[in-house]
Amino acid sequence: MLLRSLRLFKIVRVAIRYGLDEIAISGFDTPRITRFLNAIFFWRDISTPRGERLRRALEDLGPIFVKFGQVLSTRRDLLPLDIADELTRLQDRVPPFDSDLAIAQIQKSLGAHPDTLFASFDRTPIASASIAQVHFATLKDGTDVAVKVLRPGMRTTIDHDIGLMHIAADWVERLWADGRRLKAKEVVAEFDKYLHDELDLMREAANASQLRRNFANSDLLMVPEMYWDYCSSSVIVMERMHGIPIGQTARLLEEGVDLEKLSRDGVEIFFTQVFRDGFFHADMHPGNILVSTAPATFGRYIALDFGIVGTLTDFDKDYLSQNFLAFFRRDYKRVAEAHIESGWAPKETRVDELEAAVRACCEPIFDRPLKDISFGQVLLRLFQTSRRFNVEVQPQLVLLQKTLLNVEGLGRQLDPDLDLWKTAKPYLERWMNEQVGWRGFVQQLKIEVPRYSRLLPQLPRLAHQALTMATENNQQSQNAELLRKLVSEQRRTNMLLGVIVYFGGGLIGGIIVVQLLLHFLRF
Repeated sequence: MLLRSLRLFKIVRVAIRYGLDEIAISGFDTPRITRFLNAIFFWRDISTPRGERLRRALEDLGPIFVKFGQVLSTRRDLLPLDIADELTRLQDRVPPFDSDLAIAQIQKSLGAHPDTLFASFDRTPIASASIAQVHFATLKDGTDVAVKVLRPGMRTTIDHDIGLMHIAADWVERLWADGRRLKAKEVVAEFDKYLHDELDLMREAANASQLRRNFANSDLLMVPEMYWDYCSSSVIVMERMHGIPIGQTARLLEEGVDLEKLSRDGVEIFFTQVFRDGFFHADMHPGNILVSTAPATFGRYIALDFGIVGTLTDFDKDYLSQNFLAFFRRDYKRVAEAHIESGWAPKETRVDELEAAVRACCEPIFDRPLKDISFGQVLLRLFQTSRRFNVEVQPQLVLLQKTLLNVEGLGRQLDPDLDLWKTAKPYLERWMNEQVGWRGFVQQLKIEVPRYSRLLPQLPRLAHQALTMATENNQQSQNAELLRKLVSEQRRTNMLLGVIVYFGGGLIGGIIVVQLLLHFLRF
């Protein structure tokens, strides 16, 4: 409790220092409160832009808040653009933890000291982040590997900070005009799940294994192999990859790498992951991408750090491809129809109104050359327009949009004249043809054939069972109908008998009464 109180005190102190209170009440028309706060905290300087102040505050609060800011920067469908742009500048610059702690973590997780497990182990980490750090090592068979070790005590630290974030989110939604629209509670809950998932390094290893399998025969992308005998939830060991960081363009040029081809390959890799596999590396910033300069694999991408991946269903892929193609054909009516057909826009939404909103939002974009059009910005504008019509933006699409912005930025850093649409359009059109045309039918038939091959020999038996059941059901139906008729007939008979009895009894009684009256009248 004391530690949480001290942590809360630090958060409040940092918030006051950077004027986060001023950002929070900016949505209210309350100049008196603003003047009052400025008078109390007269000593602080809040003349810098609000996005920069928020970024610096998160950096001061430590690695968990930095990572929260990084995740928050992906929610461009919710955040003001100036804040989202500034948060993208957050870098995970975290000092490494003591190597003795890393060795103790390895020994605890894998049951042996690194000196016993490996032929050599470099005590100096090669990279450090908020969740883990990486050491180089060599296996007993001479294989060079990278050892990723979870930062000790992370779960407790995360639980404390996340608890405080939940409290802060509740206050944001209560006090800030845009707080409810920003869905602060949902964003923190999403971050909570994402961060706890990242604490399990086995999940990252499984993601890497899946991506490696998807690109097993590719000459575009390389993914390190995982050595499962040395993997646990807090330590994973993978193949060491050799290459040049993709952000070091001068070195790449010196090695003779074709940057224009490299940029086009990056786009193809991304769309292959999205539309072929529905499974994509969602953290493709320059720090996680190398370029191989080995003769056998020269110019190939090397992917690292698989803690964040995105998945898409066939429904999602169909939605995206239809929207992309419709956008760049300026078929805004089809964009509106796709939203309503998908169920993401309410059924009562008028197509013409949504079409007009999309046109007003996107038509200015297309006044520029295609090579200057940002795919990510188009998707962002789509999300912003959709929000006006109560469309719930799907989390997997937000992650995709963030990755697409990364890919675009990376591609245009390598080749400023990259025409992303020219590169992507043939791929999208081919994918659509494969899905909805004759080729798509044949492909789907190939998938279903194994099921049919098991089903066909069983058809005579299943047909006999069906006919037998139909006959039995028919007989039961006939018996039930006959019984119903008998019951109905019995009811009519009982009713008729009742009428006869009551009428006959009344008639006989009446005759007797008349006879008695006549008898008494004679006398």
